[in-house]
Amino acid sequence: MTSSPDPNAPASIPALISGDPPLAVLVDYDGTISTVDVSEMLLTRFFGDDWRRDDVQYADGRMGSRTFFRLQVPNFQGRLEDVVAYAEAQPHDPAFAGFVRLADQLRVPVEVVSDGLGFFIAPALERLGVPHVPVVTSRTTFRDGRLEMAFPNGNPDCLVCGTCKRQRVFAHQAAGRSVVFVGDGESDRYAAAYSDVIFAKDELIDVCRSQGWEFTPWHDFAEVRSWLDAAVTAWRSHPGSLPVHKPRPFICGPELWGPGRIDPPEPPQTQPQSSNSAR
Repeated sequence: MTSSPDPNAPASIPALISGDPPLAVLVDYDGTISTVDVSEMLLTRFFGDDWRRDDVQYADGRMGSRTFFRLQVPNFQGRLEDVVAYAEAQPHDPAFAGFVRLADQLRVPVEVVSDGLGFFIAPALERLGVPHVPVVTSRTTFRDGRLEMAFPNGNPDCLVCGTCKRQRVFAHQAAGRSVVFVGDGESDRYAAAYSDVIFAKDELIDVCRSQGWEFTPWHDFAEVRSWLDAAVTAWRSHPGSLPVHKPRPFICGPELWGPGRIDPPEPPQTQPQSSNSAR
């Protein structure tokens, strides 16, 4: 009898096959694939006003996202069908699907990593025509009018983030790929810090500048698509043209903070001024 796959297990990392570009692209969802922060809009509509007070602590680096969401879960008021309909009505970057199709042709894996509510991402990718893209996020369920959240993609030794984006960066790098990260918000700090190429907009630009990280500003996925096409074309002629992964110093996690930490030990050195946390 064959056992069913664990629905909470993180997506597997595809092996790097000889002749394939040694690249992987990790993409944030809220404010990146979606053109608005869907998690924030749901919080505003269905969770009352208290989340804004906690969001200030999160944006200031005094509260982890896992703590933030655990505080919000009891405040949920709504019907499942209304929440789903509201999430489904939010706009997305129309160029994302074309970017994914090119990446598929080039045999470059694309993965969505999100530290938000998460339940609406897979249906959104299906509507966009790219249902095969792996999604690494929290597990949000609705039961008897209540919302429940679990964090199967968190770091077992660090409880600050609900979804540990940096662990996915590390996993793709361990498979022999350089990682391209595409994002927009404060919660992308811990993925961008260890990625080899950063595409940043909005708050993530402020983070990169404050930390001295090289980045490419972007507006939509047509620009990322053009970069990927040119980068792989150049690599085929000159294999040394792609950025080579170089380990970076730890800025987070149990290696730096010790195991079991719930909230960051201190605010990052420089914080963006906007209150939009863009998970």
